[in-house]
Amino acid sequence: MIKKINATIFARFFNSEKIGGILLLFCVVISLIIANTGLKDGFSNLLASNLGFTIGNTAVRYSLSAWINDGLMAIFFLLVGLEIKRELIEGELSTVKKATLPVLAAVGGMLIPAFIYFIFNKGEKTASGWGIPMATDIAFALAIIAMLGKNVPSSLKIFLAALAIADDLGAILVIAIFYTEQIHWQELSIAGGILALLLVFNYFKLKPIWLYLVPGIFLWYFVHHSGIHATIAGVLLAFTIPTNETNVLSPLEKLEHWLTKPVNFLIMPIFALANTNITFEGGMIEGLNSPLALGIILGLFLGKTIGVTLFSFIAVKLKLAKLPTAASWKHVLGVGMLAGIGFTMSIFIAMLSFTDPLHITEAKFAILCASIFSGLAGFIFLKSLKKQNG
Repeated sequence: MIKKINATIFARFFNSEKIGGILLLFCVVISLIIANTGLKDGFSNLLASNLGFTIGNTAVRYSLSAWINDGLMAIFFLLVGLEIKRELIEGELSTVKKATLPVLAAVGGMLIPAFIYFIFNKGEKTASGWGIPMATDIAFALAIIAMLGKNVPSSLKIFLAALAIADDLGAILVIAIFYTEQIHWQELSIAGGILALLLVFNYFKLKPIWLYLVPGIFLWYFVHHSGIHATIAGVLLAFTIPTNETNVLSPLEKLEHWLTKPVNFLIMPIFALANTNITFEGGMIEGLNSPLALGIILGLFLGKTIGVTLFSFIAVKLKLAKLPTAASWKHVLGVGMLAGIGFTMSIFIAMLSFTDPLHITEAKFAILCASIFSGLAGFIFLKSLKKQNG
């Protein structure tokens, strides 16, 4: 019964990511059209407009862009945190045997791309962007592997999902540790107190979800004002939501179910719409030869492919893990290519890495090119394996 519930949750998650990835692609195209037509200025003004409210001496008022990148993305990271916790408790990361291959593959898929970026950007003004090629866009990656249908073994899809989830955890840690600027300790202490309260609720197994979500709003506010990126509040909140290993639907699973569709069908498309607005200009193609662009493109495509495959090979040869059922090393190589689809997570880290708008635009264009190339290469390569085997 437990395995059946877990399979149902995974199937729902996977199917949602598949459709969400297609919608995400549609919003990318719309965003690019807006950025390269007369709608550009109006859209930029819309994103810069301030929204919010004031209570007493406290003003909660930010630009629409900030609400999207700090507010809506905190909800996205809440969902990611819920997925990670569920996988750690009862899913593909719940035992050392299950977790070893995707976790080590994810580690390789983060370290090698970061190293490649570092090689190209050492001593440059863009050196701080080393975290950009470390990320994998789970929505796009799963959407593409879903399009392959029966061309790939189902175990490979689970492997990619677990790898991407482990990758997300790594990206969260990178953001929290390396992309945090000045710390405001008073606000951070208040956030710590709220987190402690939530952990007490969890300890006593209090199940009403509102008991976590209401303090979670205040947790977001104080984390946001502490200097740590506000999205981390979503992950912290997620790890306090109770779950279980029984066949009874837990508060975590209920909240994950409620959030999956809004995140995949609304929040991520809005993020893509707001942040993929790249205006194509003369010289952009030539600009792909810059250290920044080369570090991102080679980091995402070659780095991810090499890192995922190499670390998986080491894990299997050391007998720490086994290949996914019915999968070959060529399948793992194809998954490594798909992991090079950085897109939303990479764009998010790029915006944390740089303050110069030119660097951000150049990074976005490089991410877009690398993600398209990685997605097409991974799809064509994995598709060809079926023909060879068939």
